[in-house]
Amino acid sequence: MNVSVILAHPYEKSFNHAIYDKVINTLEESGVDGFFHDLYKERFDPVLSKNELGKLPAKDKLVRTYAKELVTSDVLVFIHPNWWGQPPAILKGYIDRVIRPPYAYDFPENDAGGGLPIEKLKGKIGVVFNTSNTEELRENEYFRDPLSSIWEKCVFGFCGIEETHRVMFRVVADSTEEVREKWLEEVEVLMKKIVARNEGRS
Repeated sequence: MNVSVILAHPYEKSFNHAIYDKVINTLEESGVDGFFHDLYKERFDPVLSKNELGKLPAKDKLVRTYAKELVTSDVLVFIHPNWWGQPPAILKGYIDRVIRPPYAYDFPENDAGGGLPIEKLKGKIGVVFNTSNTEELRENEYFRDPLSSIWEKCVFGFCGIEETHRVMFRVVADSTEEVREKWLEEVEVLMKKIVARNEGRS
């Protein structure tokens, strides 16, 4: 079983980093192989070049590494804050440059991109841990929780991932250390459940 874990937050003492560390520790304690990436620390370039608009594999070594890990992982974990109802720009760039043809999806030979995609991530599990400073009622009733559609439909669903888990921790700015510890326990419990149900996968 392989797991890719992608973190997108610039502040090393953020709660996002605490989630990232908890996910890694849980996987390591469970004996699971993982690919762990802090996009800011690795100075990932989020800008999609014109040469990457087609189906040809990227020339960027880091992109090729991420893409290889993407397709060989059984579980894909993304950790990021809710910024304007979207992932941070660096993670949006990861989506643009990595979750693209010919890796995560493609189109039939005579399809220029207007039809239904060939889903290449079927059978994988998508996990997203988000943080927010917006109360749940306002998020759901006023903003309509755009991150839900972005991940579950626009990204995971488009590439064939049917099993998804998304957890939003809020309100982080007002949270106590005790509350954060309980949130981290939720992270650990979810990851252990996923590992337990998928043991034996190569």
